[in-house]
Amino acid sequence: MLTILFDGVAYGMLLFVLAVGLCVTLGLMNFINLAHGAFAMAGGYLTVVMMNRMGLSFYWCLPAAFLFSAVLGVVLERALYRRLYDKTHLDQVLFSIGLIFMAMATVDYAMGASPQIVNLPPSLNGRIEILGANVGVYRLFVIAICGLLTIGLQFVIAKTRFGSRLRASVDDGRVARGLGIDVTGIFALTFAVGSGLAGLGGALGAPILSMDPSFPLKYMIFFLIVISIGGTTTITGPFFASILLGVADVAGKYFVPAIGGFIIYTIMVAVLIFRPQGLFTRSAKR
Repeated sequence: MLTILFDGVAYGMLLFVLAVGLCVTLGLMNFINLAHGAFAMAGGYLTVVMMNRMGLSFYWCLPAAFLFSAVLGVVLERALYRRLYDKTHLDQVLFSIGLIFMAMATVDYAMGASPQIVNLPPSLNGRIEILGANVGVYRLFVIAICGLLTIGLQFVIAKTRFGSRLRASVDDGRVARGLGIDVTGIFALTFAVGSGLAGLGGALGAPILSMDPSFPLKYMIFFLIVISIGGTTTITGPFFASILLGVADVAGKYFVPAIGGFIIYTIMVAVLIFRPQGLFTRSAKR
């Protein structure tokens, strides 16, 4: 039982890192970027190339995936996304879906349609006993990395000057500019960090998840489920929603494999019926 719990928490943590960038851009910047999974795919495929073709260590792939996806995010934000900040959500959705299919076609042409396999270094292979549970070393590594990222993100957004400037820029960009805040730069940096986190999640998920050209479409629904359950007003909401979904998905597939894949969708529907704003959304102040 504890083994299933650990595996579920690890999967939930990984899902959070993959989805948190979308939570930031949607919740803090009010921008719907459904192409968020393309940045995760970029980090995953960069890991595949660095390890399988260049022979580099997996540990070097993690910061490289973050930086590569962050730079890619800045380039696209400056060239394309910034033109859609004041457009309707429908325009943003249609544009980002178009980017998904462009990314999928590019990866399919460059890397082929077959799923890519990443072999972990010996230090992250194997399993150990913890409290009587047989836990994978790599899943513990994922839990540790994602836990540190969660604490860091929550601290930056809630306790730092950058976080307060970001919230001010979102609430009223004109007033923020009048106070001397570089709204354009803050949005670009925020988008870069969100994209970089997606790339890092793709690198961490490469040994676990199936990395193929359909990745952005395949996991887009999971990102949206995390947002619908956790809300977008905090970082902790999507975090706990990801843990809930990860444990439910792993436990469901283990105990009731015939319907295990539908459990997270059942949870999403129930939440949307009884609490449409999400389980962990803060109440708006009047």
